Amino acid sequence: MSEVEELFADARRALADLPTENLGQWTTPRRILGVPRAPRVASAGTAWHLGVLLVTDDAVLGTGDIIRAREEVRRGFAAESQRERAAIAAAAFRGGFPEGVAVHIGWTVLDPSALDRGAASGPLAVRDGRPAVRWSASGAYQPLEGYLRERIALLRTPPERA
Repeated sequence: MSEVEELFADARRALADLPTENLGQWTTPRRILGVPRAPRVASAGTAWHLGVLLVTDDAVLGTGDIIRAREEVRRGFAAESQRERAAIAAAAFRGGFPEGVAVHIGWTVLDPSALDRGAASGPLAVRDGRPAVRWSASGAYQPLEGYLRERIALLRTPPERA
C-alpha cells in the first residue's frame, strides 16, 4: 500500500463514527408521455467533508458547490446568481433530498495514486517528495498528513457556534 493510500485508509478509520454529508449528481428524468421533466439533483452517496476533499468509503473527491435542498417557491431576487442557486436547491429537493439538507454537487473524482507517479490530481500534489494538498487556488501547499489530521479533529470537535 502506498503512502497516500495509507493516509486515506487511516483517515477513513478515524472518520468511521463521524457523520457524512450527501453527494448529489445532476440527472434528467425520462419524459412522461413525451413531456420533459425538470432536471434534478439525485443522490450519489455520502462522504466525509474535509475542507477541499470529500472522502468516501472507496474514493477521494474534490469539492464543488454546496447547496441546501429547498422547495421551489416564487421569490424576487436581487441577483441572477441568487436565482441560479435557488433553482439548484429546488432541483435537489425534487431529487428527493429533505428540505434544509446540505448537498455537495459539482465534485470531481481525484486520483490519489497519481501522487505515487509524481503527478497532481486536483488539489493533491507532491511537494518536496511528500503528498501535499492546497486548500485554495491561491493558497500554499501543506502536508497531506497534517491536513487530514487537522480536518478530522475539526469534524470531531467543531469550534463553538460553528
